[in-house]
Amino acid sequence: MSHYISGRAEIGRQARLRGVWVSRESSSLSDRTKKFMSTVVFLAVLFAAFLHALWNSMVKSHKDKHVAVTAIVLGHVPASLIVIFLVPIPAVESIPYIIASAIIHQGYQWFLLTAYQYGDYTRVYPIARGSGPVVVTIVLLLFFGVTLSAYELLGIIVISIGIISISTQDRNSLFPWIARRNAKAISYALLTGLFIGGYSIVDGYGARASLSALSFMGWSFIVNALIFPILLKVMNKGDVVKKVFTKAKFLFWFGGTISYIVYGIVVWGFTEAPIPLVSALRETSVIIALLIGTFFLKERFTILKALSIFIIFSGVVLLKFF
Repeated sequence: MSHYISGRAEIGRQARLRGVWVSRESSSLSDRTKKFMSTVVFLAVLFAAFLHALWNSMVKSHKDKHVAVTAIVLGHVPASLIVIFLVPIPAVESIPYIIASAIIHQGYQWFLLTAYQYGDYTRVYPIARGSGPVVVTIVLLLFFGVTLSAYELLGIIVISIGIISISTQDRNSLFPWIARRNAKAISYALLTGLFIGGYSIVDGYGARASLSALSFMGWSFIVNALIFPILLKVMNKGDVVKKVFTKAKFLFWFGGTISYIVYGIVVWGFTEAPIPLVSALRETSVIIALLIGTFFLKERFTILKALSIFIIFSGVVLLKFF
């Protein structure tokens, strides 16, 4: 094991000297793709998607989205504090990634909460999550030298279309973004997706530089939780933190811990497989979210929802079997 770690460290040092961390991604992409398609990694990310849907259903059912999101962000801290004492400290080279990740998460949280002020959860969240993998794919293809097969690229696009299509399922309008009153909600949701793509890329390469996904993620979440209350004050929501411990204790402890586990699996997946594929597969959580909404939140299950599930599932098949 020590030989393996030292080998990875040496690879990291050489890559940093050349300034091309991403070359590791492109040079061995075919091998990484095969590894991604292994049952262990594939099922692990799907399990994370299930847990992701679980804590998101809790956020969805909460009356105050600002309190709910804050509870999740602050709820990462207890698990993070435990983990950072159990795993090695992150490599020095990963510190800029940790800081960048925390800053990008502020943008993600800002635009997500702002989007909720103009549109409801069922419209905002699918657009944000569905556009994230597209951002990741475009950026890594154009600027990081990553290559994907035609089937992988198609799978990512199909999954994203399926996710975004959920936001169109409104009984009054098939395409809600046509309505002028929803223009701001859609704009902020897309900006949220941009930041989702940003932190996915940073966290993926940061975890590789750290040599420990859990260590990287723990420190990143702690820094994020320290900065987020400042952001809330800027948004004139400074009282939200207090409300977390009076109106969202369960979401803080249970939801925050589940969210930590989810992203821990995802970040580990980033170190084991191409980031665009993991990013897209993670977002299949919306299928579980739809089923939770139908069976537990008593939401209506429609033909359009069934079609969205079929589209997303088709994208997963493309990623796994082609």
